[in-house]
Amino acid sequence: MSDEEHHFESKADAGASKTYPQQAGTIRKNGYIVIKSRPCKVVEVSTSKTGKHGHAKCHFVAIDIFNGKKLEDIVPSSHNCDVPHVNRTDYQLIDISEDGFVSLLTENGNTKDDLRLPTDENLLSQIKDGFGEGKDLVVSVMSAMGEEQICALKDIGPKN
Repeated sequence: MSDEEHHFESKADAGASKTYPQQAGTIRKNGYIVIKSRPCKVVEVSTSKTGKHGHAKCHFVAIDIFNGKKLEDIVPSSHNCDVPHVNRTDYQLIDISEDGFVSLLTENGNTKDDLRLPTDENLLSQIKDGFGEGKDLVVSVMSAMGEEQICALKDIGPKN
C-alpha cells in the first residue's frame, strides 16, 4: 500500500448518473427513454419477432420532454437502453423578470432564479395572466439530464 493521499475532485451531484440502464423489452408506454441523447416520454412501443436466429426488436416512438419533438428508435429487446432520471418539483412563483426569467421559492426558503419562462404559448399566457392578477401560483419544474423546464401550473388562490 502507498502512503500518499489521493485527492478526488468532488462534483456537486456526487457523480450521480443522469441515466440508468433498463432492458428495452421492459420499457412500456408512458415510460421514459433516451433517444439521440434526449430524454423522451414513450408514446408507442411495438415489438417485432424476427427470423429464426434474429433478435426480437422494440420500436419506440417517443416525444422529447423538453422540446416536444417526436423521435423514434429500434432496439433489440434483449439490449439495454438508457432511461433518464426524471424529477418533478413544485416551486412557488415569486416574480417574473423583464428578460423572461422566473424567480421561484424553494421548499427550504431559498430562491431559484435560473429558470426561463416556458416556450409553450398556452402555459406562458396562463403564468403571465395569473401573475398579473396577483394569484399565488405554484409551478411544476421537470428536470432530467441536466435540463430543467416549467411543465405545469397550479393556482393556490389569491395572495393575502
